Amino acid sequence: MSQVTEFNDYRQRMNEKIMAADNKVIKRFFNLDTNAYQEGAVDVKTKEMLGLACSLVLRCDDCVKYHLGKCFEEKLTDEEVYEVFAIANLIGGSIVIPHFRRAVEYWEILKTEAAA
Repeated sequence: MSQVTEFNDYRQRMNEKIMAADNKVIKRFFNLDTNAYQEGAVDVKTKEMLGLACSLVLRCDDCVKYHLGKCFEEKLTDEEVYEVFAIANLIGGSIVIPHFRRAVEYWEILKTEAAA
């Protein structure tokens, strides 16, 4: 199973389990997160680039994978993604580099699987 499929399946399975707990606060938080990335004064593509940069700086590999997937859906170019990577490394410092490496690997997998 590919990294992309494994990540998406796990995320979906766990989100379903979390939502099944029927906790009002958790449901509202998830809803807030979903709505924050909807089209508004700032377009979805820009919001996903912001999410990717923040996720790298915060060193959340799952978040990075999620936002890379969304950036791929928004048809970001390699040049755009690498500019986001550059900004995240600049803001986060050298501690971001291991997460940056994994992000590059995942971005390449997204492209390879889409081409297949």
